[in-house]
Amino acid sequence: MTKESSAAKVRPMRARILERLAAPTTAAALARELGTSRQKVGYHLRELEEQGLVELVEERRKGNVVERLVKASSRAYLVSAEALASLAPDPAAAVDRFSSAYLIAVAARSVREVATLRERAQKAGKTLPTFSLQADVRFANAKSRHAFAEDLAEAVARLVAKHHDEKAEGGRHYRLFLGVHPAAAPEKESPE
Repeated sequence: MTKESSAAKVRPMRARILERLAAPTTAAALARELGTSRQKVGYHLRELEEQGLVELVEERRKGNVVERLVKASSRAYLVSAEALASLAPDPAAAVDRFSSAYLIAVAARSVREVATLRERAQKAGKTLPTFSLQADVRFANAKSRHAFAEDLAEAVARLVAKHHDEKAEGGRHYRLFLGVHPAAAPEKESPE
């Protein structure tokens, strides 16, 4: 199930909490793991629960205290490009296909489509056939980056021409997109 909300604020602390909620746990256990106070974690858990990103699994009484076990309500979350005002939501709206706005729009469309198809497949008790490829490449300069882009485009065009069969009865269309962008250096987390 995909949760989408432009009002949902997933701050760094909340993102760290969500990462750890694949299995049910308590605020106290999360606080120990994150090295922060139970009250702080509890506050963020309540906010995430209100946004529908976290759900209650069980309540257990331990002496005078009621311990709440919670977990993430989904295994994946989609942040829509529409929620980020400066990003182009539709690849057709981007004029420059070499712009970061175009790359983000194409990637956002792919995330939306895969999330929707994954949810449908899960409801039907099926798996969604996908293929992902990721590689890191270091270019010496802009000229070598351009040559790589040309070679990659030619190779993809050749593969698509070889395997695409418009008339295949019962065939299914697949969307292929490739994007190249500079790798982001890890940022230091700011405490929340």
